[in-house]
Amino acid sequence: MKLTVVGGGSTYTPELIDGFARLRDSLPVSELVLVDPAADRLALVGGLAERIFAKQGHPGKIVTTSNLDEGIEGADAVLLQLRVGGQAARGQDESWPLECGCVGQETTGAGGLAKALRTVPVVLDIAERVRRTNPDAWIIDFTNPVGIVTRALLSHGHKAVGLCNVAIGFQRKFAGMLGVKPEEVSLDHVGLNHLTWERGVRVNGENVLPKLLAAHSADLAAEIKLPAELLLSLGVVPSYYLRYFYAHDEVVREMLDKPSRASEVAAIEKELLDLYADPSLDEKPALLEQRGGAYYSEAAVALASSLLNDTGDVQVVNTLNNGALPFLPDDAVIEVPATVGASGTTPLPISPLEPLYAGLVANVTAYENLALEAALKGGADRVFNALLAHPLIGQIEYANQLTDKLLAHNREYLPWA
Repeated sequence: MKLTVVGGGSTYTPELIDGFARLRDSLPVSELVLVDPAADRLALVGGLAERIFAKQGHPGKIVTTSNLDEGIEGADAVLLQLRVGGQAARGQDESWPLECGCVGQETTGAGGLAKALRTVPVVLDIAERVRRTNPDAWIIDFTNPVGIVTRALLSHGHKAVGLCNVAIGFQRKFAGMLGVKPEEVSLDHVGLNHLTWERGVRVNGENVLPKLLAAHSADLAAEIKLPAELLLSLGVVPSYYLRYFYAHDEVVREMLDKPSRASEVAAIEKELLDLYADPSLDEKPALLEQRGGAYYSEAAVALASSLLNDTGDVQVVNTLNNGALPFLPDDAVIEVPATVGASGTTPLPISPLEPLYAGLVANVTAYENLALEAALKGGADRVFNALLAHPLIGQIEYANQLTDKLLAHNREYLPWA
């Protein structure tokens, strides 16, 4: 089995490598190709990947290349984890929206739109090359904003599934609180990428969420930085990303008072690359936990295994709505539990979504549709429309200012600008 990771020079890649090594029984990889244009980073990451495989006795071969077409040829699955513009572009996404009093974040709001505009054309070009080279390959997208990127892939007919680590993170968190194994915990996880709620937590068929909230609301609230009273009142656990909507102004004040996440990650990445250069390092370093993306490797292995081995098991993925949430278009991409097999993903039946959540989901879905149109067709007017539709913006003055700022900061990535 051959897997290819596009963006393989990321400092996060050793987390994936460790997952492939530990879970090789469920996903026997014979060749793992890391593709990245940054040859210096790729050499460091590739060297550590080889040492991790060797230490854990994995027989698979690690290959590094900056040639995309060579890397994807013959691959059974292609994993996308690229960042167009790197941490520098992320730093801008997190800064200029704050000048208008809006959240500066890489996956939502104006910053998220900027990332989508830079990313969608690049991902679609990669996907077209995958289709020409190996039309049977699955594309597994980790690249943010996952919902919009996955929708772009699916709307162009690619064999694609989007993946996020929010659900598996909650599963592991809840299992630890309940004192059970993670595989015993299933989630009623519903919404869009980075806009989800846990409406149920089931162990052996019993919904234990009420008990979980009663015993651990304070810990969960601290984890997602929202009031415990809110969790108890709603009877759900929102994802951390709901804080950008439920406590927008508070988050903006915090962002103005501390270094950006991009600057923090850039510093961590520099340290990680220094560690990766050490030829004696043969395991992922503890510092990698601060990089983000916890449990992605396990989620990625599980998803690839299900797609390639036709297991038909249930996983939380980003996939086409197709009537699962009847108030959304069929071609919307939702993040829900779905059966996964060789033919793709099918959402499980979903109980009606309460108006409190459905309204926000519908609003953000409309924004994502406009964002995708802007990414595909360009135009300042389309950027303005997407920003005006976003619930974190929604005012003419802000949408105008943010359109100008977005274009000014991203002209080198947007030929039409």
